[in-house]
Amino acid sequence: MKKLAFLLCCFFLHTTASGQISGRFATATGQPVPFANVILLNGTDSTLVKAVLTDENGAYTIENTPTGKYILRFTSMGFQTWNSPLFELTARQKTKDFGLQIVSEGAQQLGEVVIQAEKPLLQQQAEGMIVNVQSSLLTKGSTALAVLERSPGVMIDYRNNNIALNGKSGVTVMLNGKLIRMPMEQLVNLLSGMSADDIEKIELLSTPSSKYDAEGSAGMINIVLKKDKQRGTNGTISLTGGYGYREKAAASISLSHNTAKVNTYGSYSYNLNHSYSNIDILSYQDMPVFGGRMEVRGQDITRLRHNNHDITLGMDVKPDTKTTIGANVTYNISRATTGNHPSANYLLLPDSLLTFDGRIDRVNSWHNLVSSVYLEKEFNPKSKLSFDMDYLYFKNENPSQVYSTFLTKSGEQVDNNDSLFSPLQKGFANTLIQVGVVKADYNRQLNDKIKLETGIKGTYTGSNTLSRIESFVDGHWVNRAETINEMKMKEGIGAAYVSANIEITPSMSLIAGTRFEYARTLMENTRTGQNTVDRKLATLFPNIFLTKKLNDHSGLQFSYTKRIARPSYNDLASFVAYSDPTAIYAGNPFLKPTITNNIKLGYNYDGYSFSLLFSRDDHPIARYQLSQGAAAKVLFISPQNLAYQNNITFQATIPWKATDWWDMSYSITGGLRQFKADYTLQPVTKSYWGYSFNFTESFTLPKHFSAELTGWYNTPSYNGTVKMSSMGTLSAGLKKELKNNAGSLQLSVEDIFTTMKFHVYYGAIAEEAFHIKNNIGIKLESGYSPIIKLSYARPFGTGTLKGSRKEGGAKDERDRIRKD
Repeated sequence: MKKLAFLLCCFFLHTTASGQISGRFATATGQPVPFANVILLNGTDSTLVKAVLTDENGAYTIENTPTGKYILRFTSMGFQTWNSPLFELTARQKTKDFGLQIVSEGAQQLGEVVIQAEKPLLQQQAEGMIVNVQSSLLTKGSTALAVLERSPGVMIDYRNNNIALNGKSGVTVMLNGKLIRMPMEQLVNLLSGMSADDIEKIELLSTPSSKYDAEGSAGMINIVLKKDKQRGTNGTISLTGGYGYREKAAASISLSHNTAKVNTYGSYSYNLNHSYSNIDILSYQDMPVFGGRMEVRGQDITRLRHNNHDITLGMDVKPDTKTTIGANVTYNISRATTGNHPSANYLLLPDSLLTFDGRIDRVNSWHNLVSSVYLEKEFNPKSKLSFDMDYLYFKNENPSQVYSTFLTKSGEQVDNNDSLFSPLQKGFANTLIQVGVVKADYNRQLNDKIKLETGIKGTYTGSNTLSRIESFVDGHWVNRAETINEMKMKEGIGAAYVSANIEITPSMSLIAGTRFEYARTLMENTRTGQNTVDRKLATLFPNIFLTKKLNDHSGLQFSYTKRIARPSYNDLASFVAYSDPTAIYAGNPFLKPTITNNIKLGYNYDGYSFSLLFSRDDHPIARYQLSQGAAAKVLFISPQNLAYQNNITFQATIPWKATDWWDMSYSITGGLRQFKADYTLQPVTKSYWGYSFNFTESFTLPKHFSAELTGWYNTPSYNGTVKMSSMGTLSAGLKKELKNNAGSLQLSVEDIFTTMKFHVYYGAIAEEAFHIKNNIGIKLESGYSPIIKLSYARPFGTGTLKGSRKEGGAKDERDRIRKD
């Protein structure tokens, strides 16, 4: 520790000045060109280094530029693009003044000026992978969940409404950097209605730094919505119609008005999804309530109609060049009506038969609000303060009605007066979640070698749930006591972090930091007045990121992070859903949080990236596991803690440009996984190999056509002791840019070969409750018919260039800009 402290002191004391680039742009008549894009590109691979705007006099300055070779690019509406010759900043020559540059107006040649600013679909960074959503032809008319499903290392568990990243559950999802603190199954429902047209990028952060919340043992998924930064008034409209087994529709419009001082923006999107799926069940179990061993053959047909509305409004105001004040709000209304038709034959060994036939009508209605106000103040080029206040509101109503018959071999109803087998039952589930967040972050460049980041954050969450199942018995509605849940939760989390970004040498940098979080969770049964949970947890989460640049083409990375996954509200205390007469979905108030340690090694060569991730999870949470109640009458489907899980994960991203018109991108994620489960009748340890494979082929065709072919495949995997078979799909898209800036038409086909059919196995590796062994075959909508969609999109406004293939101009978040 003393040596480490001495080295850090040396880093703080050892400084060398970084460079500065300046100049001014004007027309041939001497008029300055204000608010133009000035982009600094890496001279070797054209990746973005920095981007600024010229001021009212056409002048610009790019501060704190490290030594290296660069190209400077100027772009502005109505002017021809200007590129500087290759130049170099060295330890002796730290500044570059381009002086006055005269740029030519392009008003007579706008139809021929093409400013291509293309982002690759996948980009690797130290904390994880970036998926540039708008770089895929299949985005139009798609949903956020569908985009995630096509992303490297992401697996969607449709049976249990769960998301896994790199073979692990415990993923935290953010919207524009704001944690969405809602149960995972409801979150999946939200994402299944969110339009992908509104999304700019998705960040798959497997090893987030200390500036992010420590929540999420498997990492974080940050969904970043689009915000147009072009000057003037601009917008986009999009319409989609489609059909699979049932109809699809989507529509969206976005508008923005951006001046030097004020940027206002807003969008609205609507998504309709009418779908169909089917489950076939073969089960062997020993249920005392039926008299012992039996074989069950059943089927469950689901018809879903999902309507989703998303509204986003926001404003950024710059009262001066160093201050930005902003506010935004995203409001979502989601309503899913589901009709389930379960049926089953219960063969009681040796020869008795019971027949079950049911109908379950559910309405799942959500009203969600994510709002934020913020202030950013730059005191000088070396220090900046940002302050945020967020309010999040989630309200869910989920009523259900159950109609069923349970007949003996002779056709008689099984015990109508038993609440368990009542032919008429109904469920109620109302949840309200409110979250308040206040945080402040401060960044300071201490010297040319060291940048310091620090911040504090406070989060308060309040949740209320009322849920129960009632049975109609002897002419009256009676409560099923084992299903009643009236809970209130209060959770407060206080956090503080500090991180130092240190340039050890011109080719080596270190980010070292730590985050401290204190959390207290209180849960109260409002019916009895008893506190069922009172947990306090104070934890330190250190992290280290070391980057070594080997040459202009390659580099190495090393990182260590520590993460946590706290049980959600539904995980701890929710009885909300009817499955069949002897099974209900339940919570587990005895769940422990998951603590994860990650070590990651990475290597990049130009656009190629390879990484090796070692992770250890203590008490990982596996949802939808089987257990039995004390009375041994009812099967509970609830979350449980595994003893541990170890993963060794290899990830590779390989882009390849076959020709000028054919681009390829391949990604593979997988490795060795091991876990131990001790909640089953007999403890079990399982080791297995698992991987996922993603690819995209992009084609630029004549006459303004383009095409895309994309696919993914996941090998068999496990959610706790529940085994899932392999699955995958192949999809394609064709796009036509219309003449005279009339927009574009796009045709997409999802799951061309109708392969979304897979199996789920209970009892495959462990002795489950009631000695259950299940083989569940699941066939989703596209397993019956490919989903075909036709979309039309058109941009409009002052930022639209006739003949332009894509938006022109520099955005701070752009990671790669290719020259024509």
